[in-house]
Amino acid sequence: MIKSYAQWITGPGGEWLKDVGLLVLRVWLGLSMLLLHGWSKVQGMAEKAASFPDPLGVGAAMSLNLVVFAEVICALLLAVGLAARFALIPLVITMAVAFFVIHGGALIGEGNGEMAFIYLGGFVALLIAGPGRYSLDHYILRAFRGND
Repeated sequence: MIKSYAQWITGPGGEWLKDVGLLVLRVWLGLSMLLLHGWSKVQGMAEKAASFPDPLGVGAAMSLNLVVFAEVICALLLAVGLAARFALIPLVITMAVAFFVIHGGALIGEGNGEMAFIYLGGFVALLIAGPGRYSLDHYILRAFRGND
């Protein structure tokens, strides 16, 4: 029983599970970033522009614009799997700055960066693994190559 399970997971038919896992992780992280974090920043941009944290020294408004770009545009690109690895770079940078600079690398206590840390881990994993077979990147590349 265990041997057949191991063959199912790792065998030729088990490859689809990896791609389904990447799809779930990509859509889950992308849409939750967009809907739970990015969208509220878009709606309150005018109010937040002057007081948004400026950890990179580029100005509060520019910092907000960079974060909105990552949390909305890049998160949407990630969710659909279009230019996913490129979209992940601003997301990784944003979460790294949020965790290490804004939250001081704290995982516990008031004002901790636990969520930024979790997103950072997921984004780094996707950056390494890629978007998987069930992504627009895969289908576009397949169309250019003319095969699977």
